[in-house]
Amino acid sequence: MVHRATGYLMLVCLVTAACLYLGPLAQLVGRRHLMVTLHEWSGISLPLPFLLGLLSADFRADLRRLNRFAVYDRQWLRAVRKRRTAPEARPAGKFNAGQKIYAGWIAGAVLVMMFTGLLMWFMGLLPSISRTSAIFVHDLLAWAITFVLLGHMRRAFEDPEARLGMRTGYVSRSWAQRYHSRWLKEEGMGTVTGETEEADKV
Repeated sequence: MVHRATGYLMLVCLVTAACLYLGPLAQLVGRRHLMVTLHEWSGISLPLPFLLGLLSADFRADLRRLNRFAVYDRQWLRAVRKRRTAPEARPAGKFNAGQKIYAGWIAGAVLVMMFTGLLMWFMGLLPSISRTSAIFVHDLLAWAITFVLLGHMRRAFEDPEARLGMRTGYVSRSWAQRYHSRWLKEEGMGTVTGETEEADKV
């Protein structure tokens, strides 16, 4: 729910930003004041799903997992650089090293976007920082977020079982064994073989 709500807010931010930034799209959509309002309030609301998620013990446990970079995460990154695809070459817990790096980067990027957005929204909030500087950083980071999110979405569309896990909270044990074998060991489920592999869910 936190992921989905954050994704929807981010989508509104990006779509409204495009309607404000790209001339032809701005002329097609019009209603600039509405686009500005939606952009500002969806941006300022981005932390809300995260903050509400902190009420969940499971969400807090996932944050602790994301915040730890283990030896096997470095092994996973080396395997990616060398284009090794075998499961044993890419050991991962519930989150692999790429997901951990992405989560940290996007969290920092959102905070910077909020800070620069507030500087533009409330001119004079910090007189030592010019509005032009805030706009430059905001626009540059917006393009970076757009490209990174497109890559994130492409990877998600390539893995239907990961999307199923995001929607339902369950994945097959065989999928978990292939992509997140350390997670199975951490949960004490070990490896699964045989006919029940596809049916069992974790």
